[in-house]
Amino acid sequence: MSKNKENRTGPQPNRIDKPEDNLVDTYGVPGKSGEEKVQSIQEQTEEHEKLKSKKFGTFAGVFTPTLLTILGVIMFLRQGWVVGNAGLGGAFLIILLSFTITGATGLSMSTFVTNIRIGKGGAFSMISQSLGLEAGGSIGIPLYVAQGLAVVMYIFGFREGYLWAMEAWGLFPLSSLAIDLIIFAIIFGITMISTGLAFKVQYVILAIIIGALISVGLSVFVQPMDNPIVWWGEFPGSPDEGFPGTTFWIVFAIFFPASTGIMAGANMSGDLKNPRKSIPIGTMAAVGLSFLIYLALAYWLIRVASIDDLTSNYTIMIDQAFWGPAVLGGLLAATFSSALASFVGAPRILEALGDHSIVPGSAWFSKRTKRGEPRNAYFFTAAIVLAAIMLRELNAIAPLVAMIFLLTYAVINLVVSVEQSLRLISFRPLLKVPKFIPVAGLIGCLFAMFIINPTFSLISIVIVIGIYFFLMNRKLTAPSGDVRSGLFNALAEWAAKQVSSTQGTAERAWKPNILVPVEDPHRLRGVFELVEQLAYPVGSVKLMGVAKASEMEALNKPAISCLTSKETPIF
Repeated sequence: MSKNKENRTGPQPNRIDKPEDNLVDTYGVPGKSGEEKVQSIQEQTEEHEKLKSKKFGTFAGVFTPTLLTILGVIMFLRQGWVVGNAGLGGAFLIILLSFTITGATGLSMSTFVTNIRIGKGGAFSMISQSLGLEAGGSIGIPLYVAQGLAVVMYIFGFREGYLWAMEAWGLFPLSSLAIDLIIFAIIFGITMISTGLAFKVQYVILAIIIGALISVGLSVFVQPMDNPIVWWGEFPGSPDEGFPGTTFWIVFAIFFPASTGIMAGANMSGDLKNPRKSIPIGTMAAVGLSFLIYLALAYWLIRVASIDDLTSNYTIMIDQAFWGPAVLGGLLAATFSSALASFVGAPRILEALGDHSIVPGSAWFSKRTKRGEPRNAYFFTAAIVLAAIMLRELNAIAPLVAMIFLLTYAVINLVVSVEQSLRLISFRPLLKVPKFIPVAGLIGCLFAMFIINPTFSLISIVIVIGIYFFLMNRKLTAPSGDVRSGLFNALAEWAAKQVSSTQGTAERAWKPNILVPVEDPHRLRGVFELVEQLAYPVGSVKLMGVAKASEMEALNKPAISCLTSKETPIF
């Protein structure tokens, strides 16, 4: 009896002596006792919770940077010129067209984000998970470079505003290079301390821009808004060129970049607590609010100033506001915040590219600090920005930067359109949009590209295609599947239906496709040469092994040895 009891209470293969021992074994922490394993797991969990607590929500991570990027230098220095050239009706139409394109892209992006668990890199992650790493990398690499150069252009915009204020109001005199380097140093210092500090600074910037808009609103109580409304302008052109005349589409091309910037929040996808929720809500809220602000400002401008003043005075908002310095502060804050948001977002794209071994030095770029900061990617991006600042002139490549952003938006719309068309069971987004929205966004982005600059549009497309074929030769391995196989299956299914519905026979287009069941490879040797000659040179031969699972290896080798160098076995 005692013997039986001893057997029952002795070591058993499936027995769990302590619940925590089984728990830590599941997590696989080798070489430690049960208590040490539990402590290790607790430390890992605490570290994970700390990193998660440092991530950002909808307002800080998406809404604020997106809104501040859209409410930028064009709103403060060029919207009055747009209204003066196009009239109120023309300006409304330009604003509506611009925000329709970016709004459709924002909805497409929101649809895709609510369907998958988006990773790091924003647009790169979206495109990679749908069209493959090659397509994602072909967009992600130029997008990273464009994002870095955008930092420089925003810094230059800050400098122009400061130089104007220095002459008009006697601000502390500084050289152009000194202004650029000081602003860059401040931006770099903020981001090196922490991304959280960068977002806290954006709250201050948001408050300054709100103050600028309040100053504009208060002006209606101190001056008459009695200028007549001109619904359609005469498009006199720019004072810099002596008013040579212009067209609606040229004015549209100058204003359109103001409505972009919707990727500012999406680029932070790897640092958001809940990107599936934050990106759609934050992005579309920022687009909708900025759209209303631009419409209201257009009406205010045409009522407080004459057409001549609007077209000839770029600082009309500062002159007509209740308190001009507040608007100047908004101008400087807007350019600074756009530069800061771009500098925070660009390294995260590079980090995502490094995670998938797409760029040289990927292992170095993909490293993060204990606080979750892509420090190495920051250093490399800072080097690019500093080198571009020292060039002193980016006007020649500025249009190319805009084209890369537009091409990225176009591909996002294409991805959603393809996913919708394939009707894959895996495409079940929480936010569903009609099929015409991504199609309209795609057409609108391509249209805007070629309206703004056809030459740079073609150059950007060639660059993306070239990178795509380069990455195809790299044979990248994706961690998860994509929809390319579904796309090819859909095309094959469509082609098969077209063949079936075609009238007449296909004698002239027929190709031999032969399926040969193989049970005895020795018998195959005698007939395969005849089968091969029937299929050669454009047909195919498929060998289908018929054997038990345990005998397949013995069947494979002799069958493969029958094939010539011109054939590939398919089992």
